[in-house]
Amino acid sequence: MIRTYSLAQQTIHELADDALDERLWQATWIDAQEPSESERQALAPFLAEELPGSTDVEEIESSARYFADADGLHVHSLFLTRNEGKHQNTTVAFILQPQRLLSLREEDLADFRLLRLRARRGQIEAGSPQELMVTIFEQKVENLADSVEDMHRDLEQVSHQVLEVEDSDLEDAIDRLAKVEDSVGKIRLCLMDTQRSLHFLLRHLRRHPELQEQAREVLQDVDALMSHNTFLSDKVNFLMDTTQGFINIQQNQIIKIFSIAAVVFLPPTMIASIYGMNFDVMPELHWPLGYPFAIGIMILSGISPYLYFKHRGWL
Repeated sequence: MIRTYSLAQQTIHELADDALDERLWQATWIDAQEPSESERQALAPFLAEELPGSTDVEEIESSARYFADADGLHVHSLFLTRNEGKHQNTTVAFILQPQRLLSLREEDLADFRLLRLRARRGQIEAGSPQELMVTIFEQKVENLADSVEDMHRDLEQVSHQVLEVEDSDLEDAIDRLAKVEDSVGKIRLCLMDTQRSLHFLLRHLRRHPELQEQAREVLQDVDALMSHNTFLSDKVNFLMDTTQGFINIQQNQIIKIFSIAAVVFLPPTMIASIYGMNFDVMPELHWPLGYPFAIGIMILSGISPYLYFKHRGWL
């Protein structure tokens, strides 16, 4: 699918009425989502080389993600997406040319849905493809800030579950913490990639000082989010250690109960085993008070350790 947008009166408007070929030549921004072979051929006149494939887009080397060639500036940047409750990073390839911006992606991302909605309402101000590129990254950082806030709220809920709720399900807390830790890591990776993308753009926007200033402001926001993300990561580690500590305490309490029970029943067991021996010469066997005497000794030997442990505060 290919969506096209044009600049008019410093705002972006979606082109949807004309044929694809006409819209492509009129467009300032061409957004291609999983383009078909025919759509790739329609984009060929705008590129000196072949449109990047999914394998090329997913390259991790900096030289393959940020470079300039005859087609323009290439920026392959990670965007955060959420599928089935889990955060994932997917790469979007941007090709910035003097007259247009091309974007190539494999998924329908929330950032681009919001951009499309704002474009229909005339809420995206841009006077050039370069300014549009910086604006896209500005909105990306705003959405990342919302994701960081969501992670903070999730952590507050887990923190309440672990630290304040008695008899809480600690195994469930560990599962929730593991999911938050994974999301925080994905957000951090996306923020780091955004930093690198903006630094690359800054080096190639020297002729646009106002856009450089806008990009620097976005970088400041990214730095602030990185600090907040680090705080979240530290809090996840703290809660994980605390939860594991509480689980160890619960297990130690169970082992402690078994240990005390073993000590309490050991003396009565020893006395019972003595009087269970089959020797001919055992004076108490014919003693009328022998049975109650043995029972009393066993009860006394069992109660004594219990009272001692109670006195020492071990129970």
